[in-house]
Amino acid sequence: MSISESVTIYTDGGARGNPGPAAIGGVIIKDGKMVEEFSHYIGEKTNNQAEYAALLAGLELATKHTDVDVKAILDSELVVKQLQGEYKVKSPELRKLVPQVRHLEDKFKSVTYEHTRREQNVRADELVNEALDTEEEKSSS
Repeated sequence: MSISESVTIYTDGGARGNPGPAAIGGVIIKDGKMVEEFSHYIGEKTNNQAEYAALLAGLELATKHTDVDVKAILDSELVVKQLQGEYKVKSPELRKLVPQVRHLEDKFKSVTYEHTRREQNVRADELVNEALDTEEEKSSS
């Protein structure tokens, strides 16, 4: 498996309540095939914090699969536009996460961000909900 090939990552983060119990999920695609997916409960967070946490996890996993080009596809328009420099990062909590993203970007030749509709990010969304449902079941038993 060549590490010099490009990958696409689909990530999603969500919270039930804002803030509330939150989780992340994502999928790594290489050569048109899913090579890895992730899903984790991350505690009490806002939706936007969860979106950034999902992106960070996806970029970290992508380092195992490529050192060249990463296309990150998110259904959070806010995160995409903040990372593209179109929107300012006003939240102090999110401002702490941006340097972490930039540090991971340095591990690749290029990272591009693309916004998509939630309907086009189905598997990542499912992974978020699976992690939240599993955590709810643990809490209620």
